[in-house]
Amino acid sequence: MVLGIGSRVKHPAFGDGVVIGADVAAYQVCFITYGIKPVGKEYKAWEIIEQIESDDKVSFSEAEKHLVKILKAWSDISEVVPLGDKWTDGTMILNPGDPSLKPKEIPIDAFFHKIVMVRDRLRVMEQRINASNLSDEEKVNLQQYITRIYGSLTTFNVLFKHKEHNFVGEKSTD
Repeated sequence: MVLGIGSRVKHPAFGDGVVIGADVAAYQVCFITYGIKPVGKEYKAWEIIEQIESDDKVSFSEAEKHLVKILKAWSDISEVVPLGDKWTDGTMILNPGDPSLKPKEIPIDAFFHKIVMVRDRLRVMEQRINASNLSDEEKVNLQQYITRIYGSLTTFNVLFKHKEHNFVGEKSTD
């Protein structure tokens, strides 16, 4: 059996992974926890979760596109998310209710960076839940909590430059 780029596998020692390349003797597999490891083409002890048909004529740009998709889905590497132009070099001022206390100023870009990190880690958590051995019911229950968290974070959408980066919570079914 020949595995193509994008095939999903479960290795008994390395866990879940995705085939990101192949040479004559081995597959290059990106494992969630262990990174990229070579696995011999004759190896039989792993489970093939999803087989993608092999195409020996994969271009570099096609492989790069698959790798980017895999890294976004399975790692906690953050994409560059731009802050809205009107907030550049701005500050956020927190005024305490007690007038004897000093206000706290926070650069908006530092606050925005923290918000983006929360979003990226939620995405990784979603992927790990989906890839886990939990029952479908347990996965759905946890996904509902994550969706509610996204909904709570929609207040911060005003900071994003592009709408595709916004938080999206539960959709109304009215």
